[in-house]
Amino acid sequence: MNKQTFVETEAETWFEFQPVPGTKLLTLAEPVPKGSIHKLQMIADTVIPVHYHPCDEYVYVLKGTIETAGRECKAGTFWFTPAHTQNGPHKAITSVEIITIRLGEMGIFEEL
Repeated sequence: MNKQTFVETEAETWFEFQPVPGTKLLTLAEPVPKGSIHKLQMIADTVIPVHYHPCDEYVYVLKGTIETAGRECKAGTFWFTPAHTQNGPHKAITSVEIITIRLGEMGIFEEL
C-alpha cells in the first residue's frame, strides 16, 4: 500500500558535506535513482567551486544570499542548470539555506 512520507526537517540530523567545508546537507528524498531532493546550508563566505553534474539540477534559495555564476540570488530565487553545464561557483554572501532537486548522480566536485 502506498502512503505519504513526511520529514520533520527541524528534527533530522544534518551531515557535513565533505567535499566543501562549511556546508551541511539534509537529504529529503530520492526522486530518481541516484538523484536527490535535499536542503543545503552554507555558512557565510563558503564557496562551492565550479563543477558539473551529469544530470539536470534545480535550486531554490530559502534563506540568505548566494552568488552563483556572477549573479546575486536572494531568498525566493530559483535557478535551473542543465546536465553537463558549468555550475557555480556558488559563494554564500550570508549564511544560506537552499533546496536542491538533482535528477541523477551528483558527479565529482573539482575546480577547473
